[in-house]
Amino acid sequence: MVKHDWYQNPNRAQTIVMIHGMMAGGWCWEGYKDFFEEKGHRCVIPSLRFHNTPPDESPDSRLGTLSLTDYVKDLEEEISRLDELPVIIGHSLGGLLAQIIGSHGLAKALVLLTPASPRGILALRPSVVRTFWSAQMKYGFWKKPFRLTFKEMTYSILQLMPAEEQKKIYDKLVFESGRVVSEIGYWFFDPKGAAEVDEAKVKCPVLVVGATQDKATPVSVVRKVAKKYGAVSSYREFAGHSHWIIGEPGWQEIAEYIFYWLNQVL
Repeated sequence: MVKHDWYQNPNRAQTIVMIHGMMAGGWCWEGYKDFFEEKGHRCVIPSLRFHNTPPDESPDSRLGTLSLTDYVKDLEEEISRLDELPVIIGHSLGGLLAQIIGSHGLAKALVLLTPASPRGILALRPSVVRTFWSAQMKYGFWKKPFRLTFKEMTYSILQLMPAEEQKKIYDKLVFESGRVVSEIGYWFFDPKGAAEVDEAKVKCPVLVVGATQDKATPVSVVRKVAKKYGAVSSYREFAGHSHWIIGEPGWQEIAEYIFYWLNQVL
């Protein structure tokens, strides 16, 4: 691994909050946690509400109707207990939650890894519809817990992971809120605008990362997310990566770039 100059002169330690994506948990940040803690940073890794349920147990009955606003409330309460504004790194759904929190002035910087898009950006590409097909085929899916099938996960999210790793990751996944997925994918039906982000209120630096082989949040969508934040945003696209960019072979290259970027903007 090549060591660049910025490895030798890192800025002061930062508090980094890492927000996981749909159906996942804090466990998906293990590599990132080790990477950034070795650089002297403090990592805070919350699990979203009801995401600590053992994967082989039935989901909490309240999960299906949880909103994005519920997740944001929980995360902001956790951030309020910190002694400084954190850097927030969010993956997928976590990337959208990071955008909302950033618009509330609670982040020093945002890093959005293959992020879900906010209200106003249409994300319903054919590959996205296929990814969430089984969830959408159940009447009332917008108020029921769901979990993607193994076939759906390996089609669009885990397709670049070794076969044995695909099964290990899938077996850790829990159920997700149907309301949340509808607030993101079908924001035009949501009168409360849970996925709304006022870009004018995002004042901190924003790094948006896309992956060329991503089928769950295609780069055409991720580029629009970066464009939304205008002068405060930077965009970086990684070839040879897909949606599970946080754990695929070569994930360290992305972590290194984030470390470099943070040292430039903070």
